[in-house]
Amino acid sequence: MNLSARQLQESDYENILLGWWSDWGWVAPEKDMLPENGTGGIIIFYDDVPVCSGFLYTTNSGIAWIEFIVSNKNFTNRSVRLDALNLLINSLSNVAKTAGHKYAYTILKNQSLMNRFKDIGYIKGDSDCFEMIKHLK
Repeated sequence: MNLSARQLQESDYENILLGWWSDWGWVAPEKDMLPENGTGGIIIFYDDVPVCSGFLYTTNSGIAWIEFIVSNKNFTNRSVRLDALNLLINSLSNVAKTAGHKYAYTILKNQSLMNRFKDIGYIKGDSDCFEMIKHLK
């Protein structure tokens, strides 16, 4: 198994991520909603095939926020997908730690993804939460 991680590149949003969000039936976040205009995250490859990706929002406090994790729906090797997700979460967590953050935070709905976070040491917080977003024009 040859998993590798790299920082997202400018073209990944249009060429990879938009398709993945569409495949899962999700509304893609606008590029300007993402850290560093879509390059502030990591993508995981299995050999040359992209498997999953996620973003890291940094703050001026001790917390960093991991968000918008998405995977290649057409990548069907479940065990490699799980390893890739673990590598992604660990990589984003390590970037946050290296940047001086003491805590990593995320909001999740998907139980399988929750299990990935739990397996690498994340703990469950409040479960009665809702996402609320306002476009500030």
